[in-house]
Amino acid sequence: MSSIVTEIVPIAIDAPIVQSISPQLLVELRENFNVDFSLWNAESKEIVHRATDQPGGDESMRGAMVASLSAAGTPEFVDEANGVVALAIPLEDYDGTHLVAISAFVTRNIENNESIVEIARLLNCPAADAFSWIRSQETWNPRVLLRLAVNFGQRKGLELTVERLDSDIEKVSHNLTDSYEELCLIYGVTQNLRISSSDTEMAQRTLDWLGQCLPTSSVAVQFLPVASVDEVTYSARTEPELICSGECPLDCDEFTHFIQSLGLHSESRPFVANENVTSQPEWEFKDVRQVIVVPLVEADNHFGWLTAINHEDDEEFGTVEASLLNSIGALLGIHADNRELYRQLAELLANVVHALTSAIDAKDPYTCGHSDRVARVAVRLARELGCDQTTINTMYMAGLLHDVGKIGIDDTVLRKPGRLTTAEFEHIKLHPELGHKILADIKQFEDVLPIVLHHHEQWDGRGYPHGLAGEETPYLARIAAVADAYDAMSSDRPYRKGMVIQRVEEIFRAGAGKQWDPHVIDAFFKVRDDILEISRCEREELSLDVERWD
Repeated sequence: MSSIVTEIVPIAIDAPIVQSISPQLLVELRENFNVDFSLWNAESKEIVHRATDQPGGDESMRGAMVASLSAAGTPEFVDEANGVVALAIPLEDYDGTHLVAISAFVTRNIENNESIVEIARLLNCPAADAFSWIRSQETWNPRVLLRLAVNFGQRKGLELTVERLDSDIEKVSHNLTDSYEELCLIYGVTQNLRISSSDTEMAQRTLDWLGQCLPTSSVAVQFLPVASVDEVTYSARTEPELICSGECPLDCDEFTHFIQSLGLHSESRPFVANENVTSQPEWEFKDVRQVIVVPLVEADNHFGWLTAINHEDDEEFGTVEASLLNSIGALLGIHADNRELYRQLAELLANVVHALTSAIDAKDPYTCGHSDRVARVAVRLARELGCDQTTINTMYMAGLLHDVGKIGIDDTVLRKPGRLTTAEFEHIKLHPELGHKILADIKQFEDVLPIVLHHHEQWDGRGYPHGLAGEETPYLARIAAVADAYDAMSSDRPYRKGMVIQRVEEIFRAGAGKQWDPHVIDAFFKVRDDILEISRCEREELSLDVERWD
């Protein structure tokens, strides 16, 4: 748990509100945490929103604490008392105001006969009011609560950055008045600034358009690395890359040397050189007679260079061409920055999935690799059953996370080498609902939730947690059930060896139309050899790259 500040006192219900804030921020806080937060302005140290469902008190606390929390920039527990904690989340509102959101949470079951003196102190209210408030709250795991707060803060920060970048695109678009050709070109570029287009795809399309508008023999973009070769990243560029249209006289290494020799950097203005410069004896790039170079920059991030090389009529480049390239370079910089933010979001999601699957493996080392195998088997079954790529993506993610609820299962039960008692089996049957609860507040996992919750339902209605029968169980959950059962039966356990494939097939044939969807079982037998190969090929590291999913 984070370091504890000595005291937190909730705010008085009748204190004046000094500033309005974005209602969307309040809505998102409540949607993610199911409680209202009090919000404080970190600069003025004044309250800007008062929680409606928190006990009342005075405002003697705050001051330097709010400013220091905002400066730290990470969520933390600022007080705790016998099962109740106060969580503070530093945030930035859409208008740039630095805020700190604070609310109290219950972290364990508090019995009627317990003393709640310390809790009443934290809440700064009479014990009776404190107890009434406790009974109205849900119980949180403090680690899950803090992790959710960290993810929420990071997501809001990225969303705010993306919104500001989108605002910048709007500003750039409103300033395109220099010429008809420039306006048409930039309009075409802005219409294709889709996050789904990679920066190289966007660059190639833009270069082809520029080649038609500019009197130049070649236009090119060099993208710079966003990560070093030794960094473990999610699909990050680790080497320079040159994209060209026309006859570019420089390769990627030569272009890097060209930029270095000119002494250009991310803050450089558009560089223009014609034959009054390139004809000088010290000019070493003899095939470059006229050139314009502009940086691809967004905020403090430098993504590369845009250049036009050699006028097609061997005339001079002027301010019109330089202005056009500068405008296009700004747009390509914004697109590259958006793509990098999107990549970082994907990396964050990948890290969350990896952390959760690692936690599952750490809880139950005897089933290490189970989630990855189930994911790959489920994908193979889904492909055989004709699922589209979006559904297959969901299927793979669900396979990785289907057992995430085992994080909440008692270790002695999860690792028990012998047969489970009835009570122990009932306990372990809680893991689908626990997994659903763990993932429920992460929007990117909303399509995965039905699979996590229902992968132990049975075709005849004898499964759990809801006893769904037949097609009442979500289709992808029925696929996951077969993949999960196959790996569970064929893998070694501390109390038994894995079953041979012939025995697994006997059980599947007997259970088709009883325990499992018969159509999914049919698909299993059609791709049996592929599934056996998946089981034989262990992977050292999970990947969220769709090209490596089977």
